[in-house]
Amino acid sequence: MEQASEYHIPVLLKESVNGLNIRPNGVYVDVTFGGGGHSREILNRLENGKLIAFDQDTDAAKNAIDDPRFVLVQHNFKYLKNFLRHYEIDKVDGILADLGVSSHHFDQAERGFSFRFKSKLDMRMNTQSDKTAADILNQADEKQLNTIFKNYGEIRNSFKITRAIINFRKETKIETSEQLQEILARFIPKQNQHKFLAKLYQALRIEVNDEMGVLRKLLTDSIDTIKVGGRLVFISYHSLEDRLVKNFMKMGKFSGELEQDIYGNIIAPFKQIHRKAIVADKEELQKNKRARSGKLRIAERRLGVLDY
Repeated sequence: MEQASEYHIPVLLKESVNGLNIRPNGVYVDVTFGGGGHSREILNRLENGKLIAFDQDTDAAKNAIDDPRFVLVQHNFKYLKNFLRHYEIDKVDGILADLGVSSHHFDQAERGFSFRFKSKLDMRMNTQSDKTAADILNQADEKQLNTIFKNYGEIRNSFKITRAIINFRKETKIETSEQLQEILARFIPKQNQHKFLAKLYQALRIEVNDEMGVLRKLLTDSIDTIKVGGRLVFISYHSLEDRLVKNFMKMGKFSGELEQDIYGNIIAPFKQIHRKAIVADKEELQKNKRARSGKLRIAERRLGVLDY
């Protein structure tokens, strides 16, 4: 059995769990259980509290923690509200999310998350779901594909890439990473090959797993599920996620202007604990390269106006 430490090294572990401001008898949620690193640290700081963890990937069950204070829910965290009701929990003291893909997923060739391997284009976080990356490449229309690459991958020549895929699939079904890289070979810059492919795979993965839609729902649901004084702690790995998290923590919504009362005081459900995102220090970066793109943001649930 794969050990949790081998499955995934938790990013910004101490900083993120410190950010929860743990109450020993509180109730907390780790919506991205994975290897269980963050969950174990939360449990270390609890006495008679409770921890609910979510992970839709069946592989994560291998890392389940044998502790009466711990419950692992093997579903997408978009069902957070449903399961809190199921466990008769009204509100929680904090929610932690370590977004993105674990090291385990990138290192499993058959899961199709990494362009390093010759593999099927899968990319499903939940292997029971129907839609794979290959399905999207073969079935999405031209407008949909262009939007995916442009918005989720922030790829400049998204239209040319889309046209190449559309033309290729007229003759042959796209199924593997080798085919995809062959189709797009002339668009891949030699000096920035890794960066280009990372953006391409990111775009497909986000679409396959509806990552942005699920993130929006979790953030919106947090208003109703976190107690006043409770904490929202998020680690994101690309600008699309971080922008949503930053705006929501600042304004309680994803776009638009700050709302103010007649006295000019800001009205928002959360108050940011730090103005700037927290990033890994040199020591952590030496131990875990994945931490280099991690951005940690923390906010506290409040009522009424905020004293910024």
